[in-house]
Amino acid sequence: MASNPIDGFQVDHADIKFIGKDLQRPECILAKSTGDLWAADARGGVVKITPDGRQDIITQHFGETFSQAQNAATQFTEGTLPNGLAFAKNGNIYISNFGTDVLEVMEPNGKTTVLYDEIDGEPIGKVNFVLRDTKERLWLTVSTRIKNWMEAISPNVSDGFIAMADDRGLRIMTDGLSFTNEIRFDANEEYLYIVETCGQRISRMKVAEDGTLSQREVFGPTQLGSGGFPDGIAFDSHGNLWGTLVMSDQIFAITPEGDYRVILDDRVAETEQALEKAFRADAVTPDHMLAAGGTIANWFASVTFGGLDLKTVYIGSLRGTRIPYFKSPVAGLPMAHWAE
Repeated sequence: MASNPIDGFQVDHADIKFIGKDLQRPECILAKSTGDLWAADARGGVVKITPDGRQDIITQHFGETFSQAQNAATQFTEGTLPNGLAFAKNGNIYISNFGTDVLEVMEPNGKTTVLYDEIDGEPIGKVNFVLRDTKERLWLTVSTRIKNWMEAISPNVSDGFIAMADDRGLRIMTDGLSFTNEIRFDANEEYLYIVETCGQRISRMKVAEDGTLSQREVFGPTQLGSGGFPDGIAFDSHGNLWGTLVMSDQIFAITPEGDYRVILDDRVAETEQALEKAFRADAVTPDHMLAAGGTIANWFASVTFGGLDLKTVYIGSLRGTRIPYFKSPVAGLPMAHWAE
């Protein structure tokens, strides 16, 4: 069997470089084959960053912005909050708005249209992430139906779900998930990999031709370490699934065989342990969460492969103002928009 290119690979703090400045909550990052980056921004839209560092913000035409929030606690629960992003084939950007609980599509000029704000006659809930597959279907994750999502950071809440939109409309494909976060398909779109943040695990499900999901199982460890709350994931071309642990601020990878590797560690043991203890007691408060996180870019939220060779790894974050990046020994798996 061929060796895994990430065998023995770890990133030191000295290896980290940065791009971008004065960003607000660059949670999700999309990379294009031109080298450009597109980052969600809490001012209500996205920021385009070119390889030479030039950046432009495209703001949506409606809604109160996250930057108008008045204190640390409400910054994450009030106002428009662009979270997950996906490119449409025509260059528009799908936005899962975690603040207003809708799926939107934004044109290059900022004009924004709401695509879905309810499902089965009920409000959707906390729309977290959106992903387009090669069949032009949209996959949407909903973390919880609880309006103040911080109340759903609990080992006893499992009301998250995944929905799919195609020519038949939007419908729930699986539910009962523990704070559903990012999702990714493998190279053949045979399995859908699911981040369950409050389950502290990655799950996966078999994908049928019509999008039906079945055979849910845990991929890798049943618990991703102490304080291990996974958030974003991405595949590399070898089949390793990379991911972030938010609030403990680590980058990990799970090999095709299910082995767990730590790629980058920026955790602070004291606050990580306090958060884990509170979580186990179902007593997490905003103070526990806001106290946690590292120094590189507080609250690692996503991992994106980019650069012309797909070997640059960009880290999205919930509380950073710049985008950290480092070089990978293996290229990322191209997303559906890469060749468009």
